Amino acid sequence: MTDVKAPGAPNRDHDTENFPTASLILAKEVRGKVMAFYRFVRTADDIADSESLTEQEKLARLNAMEAALDDQRTPLPEAARLHAEGLGTDEARLMLSAFRQDSTQARYADWDALLDYCTRSADPVGRMLLRLHGSDTPESRASADALCTALQILNHIQDLVPDRAKLDRVYVPQGWMALAGGEEAFFTPSNTKRREVLDAMLDRVEEQLDRAQALPRLVASRRLAIQSAMTIGLARRLLAKLRAADPVLGRVAVGKLDFLGELLAAPLPGPHDPDLAASRVKRAGSSFARGMATLKGERRRALWAVYAFCRAVDDIADGAIPETEKRRFLADWRGKLTAPDCVISRELHLARIGFDVPLAEYEAMIAGMETDAADHLRLPDEAALDLYCRRVAGSVGAMSVRIFGDPGAEQWGLDLGHTFQLTNILRDVDEDAARERVYIPRSLLDAAGIPEGPARSIVAHPAFPGICERLAEQARQGFARAEAELPRHDIRALHPARVMMMAYRRILDIMIARGFAGARPRARLSRREKIEMAAFALGLRGA
Repeated sequence: MTDVKAPGAPNRDHDTENFPTASLILAKEVRGKVMAFYRFVRTADDIADSESLTEQEKLARLNAMEAALDDQRTPLPEAARLHAEGLGTDEARLMLSAFRQDSTQARYADWDALLDYCTRSADPVGRMLLRLHGSDTPESRASADALCTALQILNHIQDLVPDRAKLDRVYVPQGWMALAGGEEAFFTPSNTKRREVLDAMLDRVEEQLDRAQALPRLVASRRLAIQSAMTIGLARRLLAKLRAADPVLGRVAVGKLDFLGELLAAPLPGPHDPDLAASRVKRAGSSFARGMATLKGERRRALWAVYAFCRAVDDIADGAIPETEKRRFLADWRGKLTAPDCVISRELHLARIGFDVPLAEYEAMIAGMETDAADHLRLPDEAALDLYCRRVAGSVGAMSVRIFGDPGAEQWGLDLGHTFQLTNILRDVDEDAARERVYIPRSLLDAAGIPEGPARSIVAHPAFPGICERLAEQARQGFARAEAELPRHDIRALHPARVMMMAYRRILDIMIARGFAGARPRARLSRREKIEMAAFALGLRGA
C-alpha cells in the first residue's frame, strides 16, 4: 500500500487554527469524533500542501487515503480511527476531492469556481458537525455551508503571500486580479487597485456571514450553538481587520484577545438581524443617516433595511468585479427578494410586508444597478436618464414615503428621488468618469459638440460645464417644487425626507456657487452645516 504519511510536521494542529475546531466547548464524546475527522483531513491537507512531493506523489497518497475509507481493516491510522468512531465517510471524500484539486490546480478563473472549491474543501466540516449534533436540516445546512465558505475564503485572503510563495497558489479569481493589472501587478506592494479587489471579495464574504448568522439559533445543541456563535464572531473580527489592513503588506490575524472576547460573548444572545442591518448603515456614513435617525421603532428598522439593501447592490455595481459576475450577483439578489436567505434580505422582506412596499420597487433598484454594472456606461438621451433616476432613486422615494407613513406622497417621493439623483450625478461626474461612466445623456453631449471618447475627456471638454449648469438648474427647481408641494402631504410624517432634502439642497448650492468649470472637488457639508442639520432633525430649528 502507498505510504500516505504526511511529509514533515503538520502545518497546523487544532489548537493553532484561525477558528475553533474540536474545541473544549463541544461535549467530550463528540470532540473525540471531531478530532478523528480533523486528523484525517489534516493529514490529507498536509499532503496537498507539501513542498517536497511531486504532483503524482500527492495524488497517489490522496488516492490511497480514499481507498482506506472503503477498508474497515485499513492499517492507515487516520482512516482506522474514522471507522472506529463510526463516522461517515461522505464528508471526507468530498474534502479529498478538494485536496486533489489543490495538488493540480493553482488558479481560479472566477468566483463560482472558487465557491465550488469551498463546497468541497470547507463545507463538509460544518455538515459533519451538524450531523453529529442531530441538527442537519436544510436551513441549518445552508447557514453552516455559508459559514464554512466564509472561513475558507478569509483564510485564503489572509494567506495570499505565503500561498503564492510556497505553493504557487492564488485563490483570488484571475478575472478579479485582471482589474488590478493582472497577477504580478496585484501583488506589487504599491498597487492601490488591490485594495478595491480585496474589498469586493470581503463584501462577498460578509454576505456569506450574513447567511450564516442564524446558525446558532438553528442547532439543537447548546454547545454547538456557542461554538458557532464564537466562530461567526471571530470571522467578523478577521473580516474587519482585513478591511483595515493589507495582507500583502503584512500578516493580518485574530489574536488571543479576539478569541477571549468572542468566548465571553458566545453564550449571550448575539447580534440579531436588525442590529447587523443598522451597523451597515452606520458604517456607510451616508448623508441619509441623519434623516433615518429621526424615525423610531419598526419604521427606523424598515428604512435601515432598505438602505442596507441599496448599499449591498450598489457595492456590487461599484465593486472591482468583472461585469459578468456583477450581473450574476445582482441576479442572485432578485432571488433573495422572494426567498430571503441572509440578514439584509430577511429584514427587507419584513419591511416589504410590514409597510406594503411593492416588490417592483426593489426590482427597479436592482435594474438600476444592472445599468451601473456596465464596464462602459453611456446614456443615449434624457429619457434614459429619467428611467435611470426612476430606478435607482425614485424607487427609494416610493419605498420611503410608505415607511414614513404617508403612502399618498408616492409621486412626491418619486420626484424628490429624481432630484436627489441629479444632484448625485453632478457631484460625482469626475469620480464616475474614472469608472468610465457618463450619466450626462449622449443627446445633450452631441448638442454641445462634445465627441464620444474616454469618459475623462468628455467631462474635461470646455462645453461640459454648461450642461452641468442646466442640470443643476433642473435640480434646483425640483427642490423648490418639493418644498412647495409639502403642505399637500403629511409634513410631520415626511420629516425624515425633509432632513435629507436639507442636506442635498445644501450640496447643490455648494456646487452652483463653485461652478462646474475647472477643478470640481467633491461637495461636502461643513461641520457647522452638519450641526444645523442635526438640530433640524431633532426639531430644534427650522429648515
